[in-house]
Amino acid sequence: MKKYFSKINLIIVLNCFLFISCSGSNSEEPIVDQKPANLKVTATIVGANDQNPNGDGSGMVNFNLTATNATSYKIVLGNGETKEITNGSFSYTYTASGTTTYTLYVSAYNAGKFVSKSLSITVLVEPKLIWSDEFNTDGAPDASKWTFQIWDPERVNNELQSYTNRSENAIVQGGVLKIKAIREKYGKGDFTSGRLESNGKFDFTYGKVVIRAKLPTGVGTWPAVWMLGSNIGSVGWPACGEIDILESVGKELNVNHSSLHSPGRSGATPDTGTIKVPNDNTEFHVYTADWTASYIKFYVDDKLFYTFANSDKFPFNKNFYLIVNLAMGGIWGGPVDPGFTSSTLEVDYIRVYN
Repeated sequence: MKKYFSKINLIIVLNCFLFISCSGSNSEEPIVDQKPANLKVTATIVGANDQNPNGDGSGMVNFNLTATNATSYKIVLGNGETKEITNGSFSYTYTASGTTTYTLYVSAYNAGKFVSKSLSITVLVEPKLIWSDEFNTDGAPDASKWTFQIWDPERVNNELQSYTNRSENAIVQGGVLKIKAIREKYGKGDFTSGRLESNGKFDFTYGKVVIRAKLPTGVGTWPAVWMLGSNIGSVGWPACGEIDILESVGKELNVNHSSLHSPGRSGATPDTGTIKVPNDNTEFHVYTADWTASYIKFYVDDKLFYTFANSDKFPFNKNFYLIVNLAMGGIWGGPVDPGFTSSTLEVDYIRVYN
């Protein structure tokens, strides 16, 4: 009987040994290499066809990225922006006006291992109007687009005017917005004028702003069409950023200043460019800012005169709103000509394109 049980015990021990051996051999099988492979990238430009190989002008591109073993992707879009995604399908809209060729770098990742490739695409972006005021309806400025600022003198820049909502200071007539500065005793000051803002009614990030305007006359006048960052209420100035498109002072006749104010580069030391604009107070001229993530370009009558290199270290990559005003005196406007009685900033239109 003891021999019989000994044989059974021997069989059990052998079976256990075989099981353990088999299990051990399975654990020693080579681990499959998880490095991504077979990276494929398709970039479909929306609206592209034989007649329009670079797209329909919207700037939109649909991307599809696939790779064996990939858990995430990174794509450098060729315009200073980078996207990191886990889903290989996404859309992106380029904003630089005109026909532009971008070199893209795409990588597929898995646990620190990756595979990469590059490609080039050429995309057409045609500006599309997203907001405008043509000032074609006589009377008060359009309240759906503009808010009057009503201020006492010296609220900013030691300026001398009281801003009002009176028709004497701001009115639309004959297809033109007229903002008139007047020497008169009013409230706490000796001058009145108008200031309109689109804050809370329209703001945007990136685009082309086109203004057709005729400037006032007189030493001490300080007209401007410009923009402020919509977050000014929470971060203050100059952290919000300021983009001056049309800005002039009466003591420097026929000179336009286009400037950008940001922390450390504000007040009297902004990033700025100037251009002579002959007869700017007797003729209408077109003032333009072309604003993208990588640059802001300024033009007068389609002549480029200043390019600012934009980047994510500046506050010019978020929503801004529009301002139109005519100040008197102040830090930059300086002393007002004793003979000044009144003068008017006239704006034919303001148009914003995507």
